[in-house]
Amino acid sequence: MTRTILAALLLSSVALPALAKDRHSAPPTEPKAKNVILFIGDGMGISTITAARIYEGQKRGETGEENSLSFEKFPNVALVKTYNTNAQVPDSAGTASAIHTGLKTRIGVLGIGPDAVRGVCKDALAHQLPTLGEEATRRGLALGIVTTTRITHATPASIYSHSADRDWEADSNIPADQQGQGCKDIALQLAESTFDVALGGGTGMFYGRNGGGRRTDAAADLPAQWAAKNGGVVVKDAAGLAAAPKGKPLLGLFSTSHMTFMVDRKPDSSEPTLTDMTAAAIARLKTDPDGYYLMVEGGRIDHAHHAGQAGYALEEAVEFARAVQYAVEHTDPKETLIMVTADHSHVLTISGYPQRGNPILGLVVPPPGGGDGDHVGGEVEGAPTPAADGKPYATLGYANGPGAVRGERPAPQTGIAARQQSLVPLGSETHGGEDVALFATGPGASRARGVIEQNVIYSIITRALGWQK
Repeated sequence: MTRTILAALLLSSVALPALAKDRHSAPPTEPKAKNVILFIGDGMGISTITAARIYEGQKRGETGEENSLSFEKFPNVALVKTYNTNAQVPDSAGTASAIHTGLKTRIGVLGIGPDAVRGVCKDALAHQLPTLGEEATRRGLALGIVTTTRITHATPASIYSHSADRDWEADSNIPADQQGQGCKDIALQLAESTFDVALGGGTGMFYGRNGGGRRTDAAADLPAQWAAKNGGVVVKDAAGLAAAPKGKPLLGLFSTSHMTFMVDRKPDSSEPTLTDMTAAAIARLKTDPDGYYLMVEGGRIDHAHHAGQAGYALEEAVEFARAVQYAVEHTDPKETLIMVTADHSHVLTISGYPQRGNPILGLVVPPPGGGDGDHVGGEVEGAPTPAADGKPYATLGYANGPGAVRGERPAPQTGIAARQQSLVPLGSETHGGEDVALFATGPGASRARGVIEQNVIYSIITRALGWQK
């Protein structure tokens, strides 16, 4: 027994130093991202992702439920809390500012802290926050911004601007009592900022004539001023984008306001698609030896939901997923962190016990033999399920919005251009307040896990780039 104990002690005395060494050794070095691409599906809540997944599959002739959108295959997923500091249900300015400054702030403001009151210029000047775009260029990274909205709209503007109000896109939008106090409109801030690629809509915010919306200078031409200062190139259509010389900063403004919905595009459209713009941005940014930050926004998902037209939103979401897939296929997964999220959700619902493979934009038709036992179909097999008023109802609907029923409920519209019925009558459907998803792949993606605050996305990006521990 004594020999056994002694042997054990001798073994322990040998093992202990090794254990101590292991305990104090440096942790494995995490891979660093050279590049980061953040895709923001504006308003792309989880119900939108589910419906878009089904819609994309059904476009290929499948039942749809088994389909996965490109980014749903990413290995890391988190849920993101989206509230603003003063709003339970947020807007895009406050949420995008949280992502691009690392600090949650008020609804409706851009790049300024929560102590600033919306619409007050002096508060905006006193509470500016450094943005991710500014930090990226300061550190020598290339910077890219791509959107299907106006390039001065809330989400893209959060990368480069500081504004007391998201609506101050042109100088004519700043109220008279806030003018002359030192606040610059968002278009002017973009024209004075540093970037390598910026592509989107919104020419009206940059010019003083020919349909422009600027006030102080009738001959204002901010894109020309930007190009002269930076040796840049300005393009206005898909052909110009394709032909733009390499090695120069690029500004593309492809429409007077927001870019055209995918559903409404003509075969001969002069506008590039979101995938086209993403491809052009990656091709230019990847030549920078120091790496890049690129934000790509599918902004019109949100606008279609506000109009109560789910079909339009789903078509935009499918194009958004196509742009993500392009990025996956044309970047090095060992050096590029790709994340996909939404700034907020919408009040879109999927309901009614429809059968497997039922058209996602159609009426609820139950499985053969009925629905859940309490909710069965009509007398004819394959007929739509009647509501309590005896009329059919659609799988997709909204809690509020322009599709609200007044008086006797008509049979709902179906198809790509339908306006879904809603409960509460509003001129514009509202955002939803539930958590949104974050999908991530590449260096630093493992930090996308659990339930996180929205401003933590900033930390995930900056840690992946090695800016902070």
